[in-house]
Amino acid sequence: MSGLSKKILVLGSGAVAPPCVDYLTRNPNNQVTVACRTLAKAKKLSSGFPGTHAISLDVSSTADLDKHVSAHDVVISLVPYIYHVGVIKSAIKSKTQVVTSSYVSEAIMALDHAVKEAGITVLNEVGVDPGVDHLYAIKKIDEVHTKGGKV
Repeated sequence: MSGLSKKILVLGSGAVAPPCVDYLTRNPNNQVTVACRTLAKAKKLSSGFPGTHAISLDVSSTADLDKHVSAHDVVISLVPYIYHVGVIKSAIKSKTQVVTSSYVSEAIMALDHAVKEAGITVLNEVGVDPGVDHLYAIKKIDEVHTKGGKV
C-alpha cells in the first residue's frame, strides 16, 4: 500500500455506495468523506467504516459542490446521472479527479476539452449497470469467436 494519503469524496448513499466505501477504507491512508443530501443517511453509511466522515451536501448547489469537491483529491459520484455534469464542472475548476457510475453522455463529452485543459481524469461507466453491460458484451463476443464468428 502506498503511504500517500488521499482525500476521497463519495457522493451518494445508494446501493453502490456501501461496497465502494468498504473498498476505499481498506487502505488506512484514504480519508473518505461520505456526502448525501441528508446528513442522517451519510452518517448511517459512514458509521460502519473506520476513518470516514459524513457531511450533508446538495449536489444541485454549485457553490456547495465546488467547496467540497475542491477539498478532495478524488470525487466518486454515485448520485443519479443527471448530476454528473455538475460534479465534473466542479472538478474541472479545482482540478480534482472524478469517477462516475454512469455512461458517457453527450453533455459529459462536451466537457472533454475542459477536462483535458484541467489535466484531470474523468473515469465513467464503472457502476453496476455499465459494468455488467461490459462483462455481458465480452461474454457474447467470446461466444461468437468460439463458434468461428467475427465481431
